[in-house]
Amino acid sequence: MNHWDRIEAFTEVVRLGTFSAAARQLNVSASHISRLVVKLEQQLGTQLLYRTTRKIRLTDAGRLYYEHCKHLFAGFREAESAINDLQGSPRGVLKITAGYTFGERYIAPLINAFMQLHPHLEVRLHLTNRRVDLIEEGYDLAIRIGPMEDSSLIARRLWTREEMVVASPAYLAETGIPSTLADLSRHQCLIGSRDRWMFSDQGTRREVRVQGRLHANSGIALLDAALKGLGLVQLPAYYITEYLERGELVPVLQDFAFKDSAIWVVYPQHRHLSSKVRMFIDYLVEEIERSHGI
Repeated sequence: MNHWDRIEAFTEVVRLGTFSAAARQLNVSASHISRLVVKLEQQLGTQLLYRTTRKIRLTDAGRLYYEHCKHLFAGFREAESAINDLQGSPRGVLKITAGYTFGERYIAPLINAFMQLHPHLEVRLHLTNRRVDLIEEGYDLAIRIGPMEDSSLIARRLWTREEMVVASPAYLAETGIPSTLADLSRHQCLIGSRDRWMFSDQGTRREVRVQGRLHANSGIALLDAALKGLGLVQLPAYYITEYLERGELVPVLQDFAFKDSAIWVVYPQHRHLSSKVRMFIDYLVEEIERSHGI
């Protein structure tokens, strides 16, 4: 008798690269996945995987078996997606990751509105500023900011992000207003995860190393410090728009503003994109375009 759960566990381990990733994908424990693979090897009377503490590697028999089996479960996943498409409404679990601030302000409300429209859908939203491995950690999609670096993912632009340097009127009254990038060296700069700020200098991207007393890996913390007059800060425009409108912050070095960054929705490549992922991405793009005029 064929044991499909054993075969599925094996193919997911090979496809995703680790027992833990396969366990997350199948919503079971890693130890359960390991037991299923061992039982499959016993059933076949041969070793399929070489196991180390860090990674797995296929034996010759495992490679041959995987080549014959992988199309079965890929076909099952595509058939399931096709059925969901016929039903016309996303269902199942949608796993999403995004950065803290942008995720809280913009993505979470859109997720909640999307769930109101589709009552059969469950969502697992994880906010983190860490770069998540979508395949390894079992996510359907991510919201990412900045240049796209992973060519194995499909990316769709959501928003153009402008980086702005701002300070409080009190700070500028005391220290003066910088007019060139060289002026930054004599200012207190509030520094995030990187000590280099990005600018556009006559159409050319330029990075300038900055220094200051405060380093923080939180945009909200840096924003608060700028409002309290502790220095200059470079932040995306969506952090600071309301404070600019009220005059609590003032933009500087606007001729050098870096406007070539973007916010993306990214997802792994599949031959058949599931309806829940496709419909949510379309909804994100449409709502952000409608709300923000991009």
